[in-house]
Amino acid sequence: MDEEISLQIERILGYKFRDVELLALAFTHTSAVDNRLASNERLEFLGDSVLALVVCRRLFEIFPGYLEGDLTKIKSMLVSRETCAQIARKLGLHKFLKVGKGMITNKALSGSLAAGVFETVIGAMYIDGGFEAAQKFILEVMGSKIEQANAEHSQGNFKSLLQQYAQENFNSTPSYILLDEKGPDHNKCFELEVIISNQHYPSAWGTNKKEAEQKAAYNALLELGVIQNNDEQDE
Repeated sequence: MDEEISLQIERILGYKFRDVELLALAFTHTSAVDNRLASNERLEFLGDSVLALVVCRRLFEIFPGYLEGDLTKIKSMLVSRETCAQIARKLGLHKFLKVGKGMITNKALSGSLAAGVFETVIGAMYIDGGFEAAQKFILEVMGSKIEQANAEHSQGNFKSLLQQYAQENFNSTPSYILLDEKGPDHNKCFELEVIISNQHYPSAWGTNKKEAEQKAAYNALLELGVIQNNDEQDE
């Protein structure tokens, strides 16, 4: 790899490689070599795992009120090919990828290949500078993505949002109490309320218990001032 190109990449990454050949390998696609072992495939495999570990650890630390399912959904959004490709394109990493002639105009260069090069860079950085170096880079470029993914997940998932808020502010977990149910077995409606630290919040009806719980959580969030009234939300 040309020295000037290496310097450009390092400036983008905010990291100086000890092993420049490792950096060059990170930007070598299988289509550009005869031997796949001379490509960045193995680095992509490693980088994918390092990325997942860093993201999982960060989510575990900043969302103590989220259950496994909630954390898994957010993590899936963050480590998806789409997200990785977006970050690679924003940094301009895909422009430095060495590919075969037939791939130059391929749309994949800004899609799956871009996602792959983001992971290969992480793998190379992990080998060259250790876990701390890779983690620092990942959190710097994904900080806003983590907040965005959490917001997307929380929108409409009022139970998770309420649980996080209750644990952070009251050191308590919300309880959902069934107050009433009406209708025949095939078409029942349920009324539930939320209790947090012995405080009762406005109840809500739903066509099933899960829906009623979500609506009751929404009512509690409204009363607590965590969210503002949404005209589209059923009363």
